[in-house]
Amino acid sequence: MPSEVLLRRGSATGVGSLPYDDPREATRVVLGELPDLPHLPELPGRGPGADMIGRAAAILAELAVDLQPAGWRLTSAEGRDQARSRSMLAQDLDALEELVQGYSGPLKVQVAGPWTLAACLERPRGGRVLGDHGARRDVAQALAEGVRTHIANVRRRVEHASLIVQLDEPALPAVLAGSLPTPSGFSRYRAVEEPEVVELLRDVITAVASSEATPTVHCCADRVPFDVLVRAGARGLSYDLGTLRDRDYDALAAAVEAGVTLFVGAVPASRPPENPKNRSGPPGPTDSDVARAVVKLWRQLGFAEEDAAARCVVTPSCGLAGADPEWARTALMLARKAGAHLDDRPT
Repeated sequence: MPSEVLLRRGSATGVGSLPYDDPREATRVVLGELPDLPHLPELPGRGPGADMIGRAAAILAELAVDLQPAGWRLTSAEGRDQARSRSMLAQDLDALEELVQGYSGPLKVQVAGPWTLAACLERPRGGRVLGDHGARRDVAQALAEGVRTHIANVRRRVEHASLIVQLDEPALPAVLAGSLPTPSGFSRYRAVEEPEVVELLRDVITAVASSEATPTVHCCADRVPFDVLVRAGARGLSYDLGTLRDRDYDALAAAVEAGVTLFVGAVPASRPPENPKNRSGPPGPTDSDVARAVVKLWRQLGFAEEDAAARCVVTPSCGLAGADPEWARTALMLARKAGAHLDDRPT
């Protein structure tokens, strides 16, 4: 495992997606609002190929996919859909390279994890990759090799940055629970056992770590298997604070004691409704409210309040692609200011 990225106390970052069409505009927003830990924006509003699975399609090594009415499907040769995905990723990286010249701090990039890919990709003759033991292993191996290449590409463009790679696994709880429906809708894919989940996830995490980047895993679904993620080698856990259950606190506390950083999704990912009791004020929480929520969690885990700034990164609860642009920018600002409150820094 590589030496981990040194984060500034009270850091904040985004989850990944934003509601913009122009990668330069999105990158400027990220750099302006998240100077301590910017991330490579994902812009699914541009259409197929720019979404989470399309981004992964651009990264997969020696594995071809195309886009069908049912979604992304494995094929025998690369088609125009995968080529478009690669072109969009190149545009995003061009914008990043242009706007971060001279940057030397931590930088986060995101890619779909192996189990979410297996749950979303179709096999050539129908059915999800998830239902085929050999196919899901092939996808994980292609992703691992592709991630190595992707990290090297990002590092060439932003050579002085310290990289964090976030694997997005929103489908993982359903994979473990056996709750993903088959194409007919009349049955469910069989639950995958934890040892295999850990093994394939570890393969991709090892690819990240061996490339001298820090592996984190994001899941904003319910029932996040935190212990599974830590066993697989995740050094950061990113989640929606609002989905935590009582049983999650022990797993998170154990993760922190093992040196894992918490990426706490404490800012709403969509604009909250207007408060009828306070129509004159802004909707949703203030930056102080967000900071208090993070500190409350930290205390519930059993740790001293003054350590929260060093071990917690404040984020929105999930990606911001579904938010309006004004709220997306506000959410990033709230995360930044809340992080500063954790460290008592002026904003």
